[in-house]
Amino acid sequence: MEAFKNKLSMDLVTIIAYHLTKQLKLHNDRLKDAKQTVSSFDDAAFCTRIESKLECLELKQRAQFIADEIHKVLPTDLSLRYQIIRGMLHTRPHANLKVSQQSDENGLCGWAMMTLGPVVAQHGLSDFELSLNLLKDMTAYFSCEFDIRPFIISDQVKALSLINAWTQDPDYHVRRLASEGTRPRLPWAMQLPNLISDPMPVIPILTALRDDKEEYVRRSVANHLNDIAKDHPDLVADIAHEWLKDLDKNTLKQREKLVKHACRTLIKQGHVKTLAAFGILPSKVELKALTTQKMPLKIGDDMLFELDLKSKSAESQKVIIDYVIHHKKANGSLSAKVFKWKNLNLTANETVCFTKKHSFKIITTRKYHPGIHAISVRINGEDYGYTEFELLPEITTSELT
Repeated sequence: MEAFKNKLSMDLVTIIAYHLTKQLKLHNDRLKDAKQTVSSFDDAAFCTRIESKLECLELKQRAQFIADEIHKVLPTDLSLRYQIIRGMLHTRPHANLKVSQQSDENGLCGWAMMTLGPVVAQHGLSDFELSLNLLKDMTAYFSCEFDIRPFIISDQVKALSLINAWTQDPDYHVRRLASEGTRPRLPWAMQLPNLISDPMPVIPILTALRDDKEEYVRRSVANHLNDIAKDHPDLVADIAHEWLKDLDKNTLKQREKLVKHACRTLIKQGHVKTLAAFGILPSKVELKALTTQKMPLKIGDDMLFELDLKSKSAESQKVIIDYVIHHKKANGSLSAKVFKWKNLNLTANETVCFTKKHSFKIITTRKYHPGIHAISVRINGEDYGYTEFELLPEITTSELT
């Protein structure tokens, strides 16, 4: 697969230069009226400067470098600057733009927005309303979730007062931006420390969008709540209880899906208050046995284990069964990782037996260390049956000969 950095190629830079030339000429009279000293734009020199360094840069570095070069040739007056940027945007209506739409002679869209967004984010803090309105309009061409964050950090109250109104925007890209751009721990983006400490200012935004007609927007709300859950689990559990209360049949399925996705980390952790929101109460069970079946176990092998479980309730009960592998780390300590397993209704006094296979094959995201590991099961948030086992070193081809 082609590296993402190659999306910001010299072919794209050439198209950017074409639209810069076109818009700067178009606004030349206005620039003179504003008494701005703007030298004539040399598109060839612009492209040459970028080409000399682009190849050795990664994606975000390329975006920043091209943005810096664009910034140098734009007028300093924000009103004029933003007229030029708006003029560079693609001429097709937002609704007609597809994900695969390419920047061309009709304007910029898609990956090119990564080079325009930082120009606004880094040089537009002197006028929140003008700058955020431009980013709001640009987001339909390529999400500007990274670019609104400097405004939130600079003045959270002022930024959120403008962003709140986006929840009612007819464009679903803008509604999603209200949630996605304010996520406290948005991946690959600068964090929002004040919202990490106190997420309450954004709860009205999420509440306004929780039943949005677009799945794309609701998914962002769920991911935002999952971010908050990492620092405020009880708050998200309270929200889960509130949002799942007194729902009509038309709303129930959609809202349950959102809240379940929002609480996925807490559910996996066995957060008791969160599980209760879904009717999952502390279990009444007896663990009869948790046994490992394939020993000795070497790195690269599959481990088989068996669970025998008996209900101690006179009524049917919902149970969520996960298993936990306690991996040995390089320093000798153990690190627990939870793996999803089964959701079921356990009938009164029922006894069940399950087997499971877990792979210790080498993967790029985890390094295994020989020594004593352990396995346990987590049932409705409670851990049972901690059982140790030894993981031996992988046998190499040379050791077999």
